[in-house]
Amino acid sequence: MRFFFKSHLPGFCLALLAYWLGLDSVFADTRVALVIGNGAYTSTAQLPNPSHDAEDVASSLKRSGFEVIQGIDLRQADMQDLTIRFARAASRADVAIFYYSGHAMQYNGVNYLMPVDAMLTDEADLKRFVRVDDIVNDLQQAKNLRILVLDSCRDNPLAETLKRSATRAASIGRGLSRVEAPRGTIVSFSTQSGQVAADGAGRNSPYTTAFLKHIEEPQEIGDVFRDISSDVYDASGKTQLPELSLSIIGKFYLNGPVSVTVAPAAPRADPCAAAEAHWKAADGIGTVGAFEDHLARFSNCSFASLARARMDGLKQKVAAAPAAGESRTFDGKWDVTVSCASSGKAMGYTRALSATIANGLFHAEDRDPRTNSTLAIDGQIGADGKTTLSARGLTGPSAYTVNNSAPGSPYGYTIDAQFERSRGSGKRNELRPCSFTFVKR
Repeated sequence: MRFFFKSHLPGFCLALLAYWLGLDSVFADTRVALVIGNGAYTSTAQLPNPSHDAEDVASSLKRSGFEVIQGIDLRQADMQDLTIRFARAASRADVAIFYYSGHAMQYNGVNYLMPVDAMLTDEADLKRFVRVDDIVNDLQQAKNLRILVLDSCRDNPLAETLKRSATRAASIGRGLSRVEAPRGTIVSFSTQSGQVAADGAGRNSPYTTAFLKHIEEPQEIGDVFRDISSDVYDASGKTQLPELSLSIIGKFYLNGPVSVTVAPAAPRADPCAAAEAHWKAADGIGTVGAFEDHLARFSNCSFASLARARMDGLKQKVAAAPAAGESRTFDGKWDVTVSCASSGKAMGYTRALSATIANGLFHAEDRDPRTNSTLAIDGQIGADGKTTLSARGLTGPSAYTVNNSAPGSPYGYTIDAQFERSRGSGKRNELRPCSFTFVKR
C-alpha cells in the first residue's frame, strides 16, 4: 500500500499512473524510515527487547512501502552515520519515520538517545549522545508526513551518575521531556513525559507490541496511533499511557483507501497507443511486478521485448544473490572517486564519495551545496565481487552538463564494477567517458 493524503489536487497524471500499475493509491510517494534498536550497552544495564523491536518494526515498515535504514546495537560513530544518511534521505521523501528503542534520558529539558558505547561521567559526555531535537529537525525535511516514535522511556541508571557529577544546577528528570509536534508531524513516546516505561517479558516491549499490531492497518494515521496508545494503556493495567502529540491537517493513510476514483480510459483503436507511457512508468519503478504488469497489458507492443529482458535480468540477480555469510565478503567503508573527462562543451571534473557496503548492499551518495548537484549510487555486490551499480542524481551548473540538459535535470546511468577485498575498479558509463575507482579503507 502507499501513503495517501485526502485532498483535491490536480493530479490526473499521477492518478492515471496508479491506475495503470494497479497501485492502491493516487500518489507514488517516497517513504523512508530510520529504525534503531540499542540494547547491548557496555556501561549500563543491557536491554533485551530493542534488537527484536527494531527487526520487527523494520519488517513491518518495509511491507508498507518504506525504504528502511536499520541499525542494531549502534556505537556512537555508526549512530551518527545512520542519522546523517537518514537526514539526506528525508530531504527527498514524502513520508519519513524515525523509530528508536533503547536507553534515553533528559537533561535540562533536552532529550538524548544513547549509543551502546556511550559513557556518562559528566555533562561533556552528553556530546556522545544523539539529540532528539536534531532528529525532529531532520524529519521536517520530508514533504508531507513526519513521524517520531521513541520506545525509550526506560529508567537509565547513568542519569544518577550525572546528577552526582553535575557542576551546575541541572534538571535530570525521569523518562523524557515532552516534545510538541511541529506542523505535519506525529510524536509518540512509549509513556508520558517524566514517566518510565516497562520493558515487558516477551519478544517486544509493550509499546512496540501495540505498534506492530496497528501500524499496517488500513486506518487513518491519527486513529492508528490512538489505538496504539489505548492498547498499551489497557495491557499495562492502566499504568502506562503513551505520550501522543499530533499536528496534522487532513487525513493520512499508510495503508488505506483512495478517495479519488479514476475512470478507465475510453477504448482506443490502437491497443499499443498507451504502451510508451506505461513503459516509462514501469521502468521508473523497476521491479519484476511492474514489468510483468506491462507485459500483461502490452505483450504485442514495441516495449515488450525490453520488459522481458529487464524482468529476466532482475530474476537472474535474485538467483545469483550471495548465500548467507557470502554477502559480507566486501562489507565495510569504501572511498569512491569519479573522474569524468571533458565532453564537447561540458567541463570535466573529479568527485569523491564515501560509500558503505552492508550485507552486500552498496550505497554512496553526495550533494554539492555550492551547485546543488547530487549523486547516489546503489547496488547488490555478488559473491564474486561483480555488480552493476545504478547511479542517479541531478545535474549541476550548465558548464558540466551534456546532451543539452539543463542544470538541476535528473540523470541516471549504470556502472559495471569488479570489487576485491582491498581494491576494485568501475567501468562503463552511458553518459560520458568517466572512470570509477573503489578503494576499501
